[in-house]
Formats: sequence, structure tokens, C-alpha cells
Amino acid sequence: MFFWHERRGGIDVAITDRHGGVSSAPFGELNLARHVGDEPAAVEANRAAVAAELGLPAERLVFMDQCHGATVEVIDGPWQGDPPACDAVITRASDLALVVMVADCVPVLLADPEAGVVGAVHAGRPGLVAGVVGAALDAMADLGARAPYAVVGPSVCGRCYEVPEEMRAAAAAVEPASATVSWTGTPAIDVGAGVVAQLAGRGVPVTWVPGCTREDDRLFSYRRTSPTGRFAGAIRRYAVDPAYLIERPSHPTETS
Repeated sequence: MFFWHERRGGIDVAITDRHGGVSSAPFGELNLARHVGDEPAAVEANRAAVAAELGLPAERLVFMDQCHGATVEVIDGPWQGDPPACDAVITRASDLALVVMVADCVPVLLADPEAGVVGAVHAGRPGLVAGVVGAALDAMADLGARAPYAVVGPSVCGRCYEVPEEMRAAAAAVEPASATVSWTGTPAIDVGAGVVAQLAGRGVPVTWVPGCTREDDRLFSYRRTSPTGRFAGAIRRYAVDPAYLIERPSHPTETS
């Protein structure tokens, strides 16, 4: 179920894989997206399974209507109705899992444990160019974040993301680190490298989870197979850090 999972400082960060769900091919097994053509009941069961692994009810998972832009929403609880179109969501609320779905784009999870602020960002090529990562960091700063860190999840690597030369040039004009070449030497974009460079430019420490979605069949990849499902990155701030929970005896200990 989890490709990568870490708990530290009262923050839970997880990246799902495609195993442990109930969806059938071509969405097998743990597709979390409603918009790809999968059976709705299977998607809801998969979301509930992920929520349970995170120790939350399904309604505490917050998904976005991702649109490849730079719109950031700040929330204090689950959406009331359908989620708005956005590519980043930020909160100071605890026990609320912010979720970004991807199949080749870059999932970015942000946290400042001291300030109690977390965020999830969907960063594809358009979002990289539009500045969605910087917009999310600015929104976190507005809530008091001063020392955030980032977990950047797996995405399609530069070797596998061949693009026209003019598209590479447009991305490189915004972030030079994104420009690369494919396996065959043609123009390509490494969106993950571009995102990491943008974070580094803001002084944000980064854990970059390795993996190429197109090359690793544990992950969904639109470039490898279409139609396909979506895996996710999720981040949650605990109301009470589990590391500080102490099991106490049910009866007083007698001493002599």
C-alpha cells in the first residue's frame, strides 16, 4: 500500500503504490482517482483503506480538483461539497490528511512542525512553470511557517519525459535544472529536478524519494499505460504526537 512512509515530529507523510486495493485492470489495484473511469465503489473502498492505514476516517482525507495551475487553497477542515480547482492545499488543522494524486507529475508534501502547518502540492510541468511550489510556500509563511521541509515523491524521470524543444526551453527559462535529455538524446524535462531546485532556492530541506513512475510498475504512470489509475502523496499533522503517548497502568502500582 505504501511506497514510502515516514512519521517524525508529529507529522505523518506517506506515498502510496498501486497494491493493496480492489480496483480491476487497468486501474489495479489501489487507484484513488474518481475521474479516470474506475468503478466508483472501488475508488471509495481504496480511499477508505488508505485512510484506515493512516488512522483516520475516510472523510478526513482531503483531495483536490487538480488543474495544472498555481492556485493554493487554505483550509481548516474537509471540503463542504466538491473540492475547488487548485493544485496546492495548506492547513493548520490536525488529523486532516492532505492528498495529492499523481501518475507522472510530482507530489510535494510540505511541513513545518513547529508552526503546525502542512501542505500538499501537485507539481506537473505546467505547475512548475506557473510557480505552484513557491505559491504554496508563501501561503504556509502567511500561516506562520518559518522552517518548512519537503518530501518530494517519485515522478516520471527526465530520461522518460521527452518533449518538444520549445517546451523544454520554456521550462528551463523558469527553472534551468529542469532541462535534460531523454534516453535517446532528444529534448526532455525533469520536473522532479526542477521542483527540488525551486525548493532549494527557497532554503527548504528536501527528502527526494527515488523512483521513476514510467519505469517502476509499482506506481501508476500515464506515460507507460493509458488509461491508468493515480497513486498519492498524503501528509497529516497529529493532534498529539504518537511518540509522546505513554501507556499508563490501569491501576495504581503498590509500593511497600
